[in-house]
Amino acid sequence: MIPSARYTFAFVVNVALPAAAYWIALPSLGMPGALAVSAIPLLAWMGLDFLRFRHVDALSAIVLAGIVMSTLVLVSGAGQWLGEAREPLVSGIIGALFLLSLCVERPLVFYLARSTLAREQSRREREFDVMWENRPALRKSIRLMTAVWGVGLVGENLVRLGIAACVDAQNGHRLSTVVRYATYGGLTLWSIAYRRRYIRQQA
Repeated sequence: MIPSARYTFAFVVNVALPAAAYWIALPSLGMPGALAVSAIPLLAWMGLDFLRFRHVDALSAIVLAGIVMSTLVLVSGAGQWLGEAREPLVSGIIGALFLLSLCVERPLVFYLARSTLAREQSRREREFDVMWENRPALRKSIRLMTAVWGVGLVGENLVRLGIAACVDAQNGHRLSTVVRYATYGGLTLWSIAYRRRYIRQQA
């Protein structure tokens, strides 16, 4: 699969299909049920990926983790205590993990990039490890992408908390979901554009 088609497909699987499944299921199943349905495309993709390459897609795993955590918070006692703010807090936790990973040698986006290469060709993860050690520009770009994802997700969290505080429940749920998938989509598209720019600069 050529790079542009591969990343377009990744966007569809990780953003477009979960969002579509959520909106289709929401009227009949409610928010927890709709979140569960939105995980189906991710689980199918991860299952196929594992069967073909014995590999789990890291981006899909992160999106799925966010959905699972959101569902657990929604149905838990903590969810009742937090009221309308309960579900947006999950994306803030994930964003904080991105930012905290900047404090260690290999931040989260390192593992996302490594995961992508492993799917393309067997043993390419070792090649990526060597490039990480020998290319300062690569390390800088990975850290920048980690920071952008972290700030983007924390910012999305703050916006959705504001929506929960200022908008009525029915409209707030809908607007909050739009903000969530718009953020994931925007960050994914920015990552694709930035990667292409980086490759051109290094060519």
